[in-house]
Amino acid sequence: MKTHLIGQSIKRRDAYAKVTGAANYPGDFYDPEQLVMKILFSERPHAIVKSIDISKAEGLDGVVAIFTSKDVPNNEYGLMSPDQPVLCGPGSNKNYGDHVKCVSDQIAAVIAENEAIAVEASTLIDVEYEDLPIINDIDEAIKDGAVIIHPDNGSNIYSEFHIRNGNIKSGIQSSNFIIEDVYETPVQEHAYLQPEAGYGYIDEEGRITILVAGQWAHEDREQIAHALNIPEENIRVIYPSIGGAFGGREDMTIQIVLALAVMKLHERNIDRPIKIVWSRKESIIGHHKRHPYKLKLKLGANKDGKLTFLEADITADSGPYIYTTNKVLANATLMIVGPYHIPNVSVDSRAVYTNNLPNGAFRGFGAPQACFAIEMQINKMAEAIGLDPVEFRLRNTIKEGQATAVKSPLPKGVSIDKVIEICAAESSWKKANEKWECQYKISESLEKQKTRGIGFASGYKNVGFSYGAPESCWANVELHGKDKIEKLILRHAGADVGQGAHSAFIQIAADVADVSLDKVELTASDTALTGNSGSSSASRMTFMAGNAIIGATKAAIEKWNSGEKPAKSTFIYKPPKTTPLDSETGACTPNFAYGYVAETVEVEVDTETGKVKILNVTCANDVGKAINPIQIKGQIEGAIIQAAGYVLLENFIQENGFVKTDSLATYLIPSIMDIPSKTDSIIVEEPDPIGPAGARGMAEMPFIPFAPAVLSAIHDATGVWFNSFPLTEEVVLEGLGIIK
Repeated sequence: MKTHLIGQSIKRRDAYAKVTGAANYPGDFYDPEQLVMKILFSERPHAIVKSIDISKAEGLDGVVAIFTSKDVPNNEYGLMSPDQPVLCGPGSNKNYGDHVKCVSDQIAAVIAENEAIAVEASTLIDVEYEDLPIINDIDEAIKDGAVIIHPDNGSNIYSEFHIRNGNIKSGIQSSNFIIEDVYETPVQEHAYLQPEAGYGYIDEEGRITILVAGQWAHEDREQIAHALNIPEENIRVIYPSIGGAFGGREDMTIQIVLALAVMKLHERNIDRPIKIVWSRKESIIGHHKRHPYKLKLKLGANKDGKLTFLEADITADSGPYIYTTNKVLANATLMIVGPYHIPNVSVDSRAVYTNNLPNGAFRGFGAPQACFAIEMQINKMAEAIGLDPVEFRLRNTIKEGQATAVKSPLPKGVSIDKVIEICAAESSWKKANEKWECQYKISESLEKQKTRGIGFASGYKNVGFSYGAPESCWANVELHGKDKIEKLILRHAGADVGQGAHSAFIQIAADVADVSLDKVELTASDTALTGNSGSSSASRMTFMAGNAIIGATKAAIEKWNSGEKPAKSTFIYKPPKTTPLDSETGACTPNFAYGYVAETVEVEVDTETGKVKILNVTCANDVGKAINPIQIKGQIEGAIIQAAGYVLLENFIQENGFVKTDSLATYLIPSIMDIPSKTDSIIVEEPDPIGPAGARGMAEMPFIPFAPAVLSAIHDATGVWFNSFPLTEEVVLEGLGIIK
């Protein structure tokens, strides 16, 4: 009888090693002969590097080498476009490679016998700068006469998208209610537990080998090869244990400079391992952040509670480099309509260069910013019409087969109605006389300065790469044994950044092959041994890897059953194709799968102190099929805590391009005192027609509607709408009119 492993809450394969400290992270590797690397950052928001004098530093006893821009063979990199120098300075082969555009630009890599020497040497490097005007505001960046951060671009606006569907004029004419408002969302730091670290050496086959934490090993290898101007097969990238990512490890930080140092020392016949570990300050400054957005929305509805039109204008602060900004912006452009049918839509969006820190991928990838704005508008509109927010949503949700604003239907498996209804029914809503109504009542007496309220929000997000981006996933399976399968070897490059992906891989393979989990041996995240899996991002890894592993395992079983032992099979899964946004109308088929989510949040507001306490959260998340339910609940709870920090605590401050909150003492993230009193994680299982066993990706979805749910709950408690956050105590008191 077959043992069904998919759907069981199975212990993670790495749990024991991580809780006991046995797991090796990139910073844990050690060799007595190792050298240490230190990076000299620009610490200038905008300047030209006129000269770099390393003579004093090189003369320091214990310094092995110092590398600058002139040492980088092809001094450029970038996930979407190679627009950033690896090291800034004169002698670069990149146009304007001597221009520093933010404080995190890297100037020099110091390699020394130990950390103390490397730190001292970095202070002895003499860099001459010519400071340039600083652009730290998106409105200033797009004014006529503004300094152009990329002189060869001709403008500080570099990515624009448009959606045109229906007729806005007729939509306005048919509206009985119109809500117009402006929203702003803040920067957010990833604050993963493991700062950037890496370990580099020449392996037994002569390859430059980098042990690092990332989200896409093969992409890391491609970026390194491009900058070093060598074939990819001469580079090996291995991911050991990874201490969190959330999108923050999609772009390069230490990978290229570490590989550069290994290569250059090898050319000098020095083949000693090189180690680098960033401090928390270096990590906070050195990697990208969540984009701050400004969103202007105008939304209409008729007296029957049906949406009539949406006009939206969106501006994203990119920082000085692209990173994944164009993709994040495209997602926000699509998600600004929400999971609703709005017959008349006009959206304009743009990304703008500034001298703030670079911004890029972060859990939700543009959806949290867009969802915040549209869900706030939806709740305000429901109040204006006099409809319950759940009832209003359900009158307007998009249905299976219905065209979206980009003129194509959502993929089959649309479940937004169901998650809204389940979330509502499991919290404070009831359906009576064919209408949903909130029954929320404060169940206990409160101190006179405290008040409570409840808020509702919903959302959706793509699973997988969008807009025609190449999408595939590789898996290899070997079956060994005599009469029955005694060992299954699974090879897959997918990164486990803490979400439990590797456990899910094993669980899926064991289920398909009908073997116990202990018979599955996983080789993961090593470019020398695995094919390209794509990134652990876009909520795609379980979906893509699951399909690839199922395909490889089934093919190997077929060979096994035909007498081939050992049986080996490789399978590359390719999902349905997507298409780019039309440059004028936005018409496209943007995605092949989605996840759907709804949340209610109950808050308590202390009107004397401004403190907002999150009491109860209900999150209904359609995961298609729960591969491992306990891991999914962990993802939901983690996303909600991270979102709570985003909304209430995490105030990332930059002034004139300089970072003021460069430690976890000044940039506050949630502690155990800040988590919700209760989180009800509801796993909804509406199978995705093309997902592995019906599974959808879900890691980002619980984060997405949390901010509008919280701010709507605060409005319910106080009668005040806030259009931006984080809602620190001071901001709340100002909004309530208690302080000025």
